[in-house]
Amino acid sequence: MTNEIETGERVAVACPSCSPEEGTVHEVLRPGGQATVRCSECGHVHKTRIEREREVRLEVIVSQDGDSRRESVETPADQTVSTGDEFVLETEEAIHLVRVTSVELEGEKRVESAPAEEVRAVWTRAVDNVSVNVTVHPNDGRRDKSRSVTSHVPGDHEFTVGEVEEAEDEEFRIVGIHLRDDVSGYHHTKLDHEGDTVPAKDVKRLYGEDVSSSAWSAW
Repeated sequence: MTNEIETGERVAVACPSCSPEEGTVHEVLRPGGQATVRCSECGHVHKTRIEREREVRLEVIVSQDGDSRRESVETPADQTVSTGDEFVLETEEAIHLVRVTSVELEGEKRVESAPAEEVRAVWTRAVDNVSVNVTVHPNDGRRDKSRSVTSHVPGDHEFTVGEVEEAEDEEFRIVGIHLRDDVSGYHHTKLDHEGDTVPAKDVKRLYGEDVSSSAWSAW
């Protein structure tokens, strides 16, 4: 994105005719130091100075299903970037919702947060669609026969301890949920009380038992 205002661009500025205190959408008719704009609300044409926020380009590393790729995004220079933040990243291939897992400064120093202009790279993982590993215990209780499957679900899909789910043609009742290291707001990293609910994007691993088993397995 260029930092210069262009003809036809839409900007939010105050209108002296219908909205002198708050900004409304205007179309830029002629850019410049004193740009000529037209209010989309009342049609009033007037001149105004348009201030553009200084932006910087951030390098964004996106992790998804074990693979990673480098993208970039423009953001206001003074905006704070913090671990746990989520934002929409638009690329040529797709649009992803990503969560910040690490903020890197010059010298490969990792911090919890920093102004965008100080950030060298932002490490993220895609959370719009996620793959969750599941350990399924057999119905005879033998742990040496446990098997692993993968559940592919939207990031906001909720897993609840005690409820039945299906993955790779396996039906299982959730008996435990192990949370990811990059989430906060939970009292424990492992949840095993019936009714405990977590969105898939926060889950590191699920533990389940065959629905044919009547026993409640410890994990």
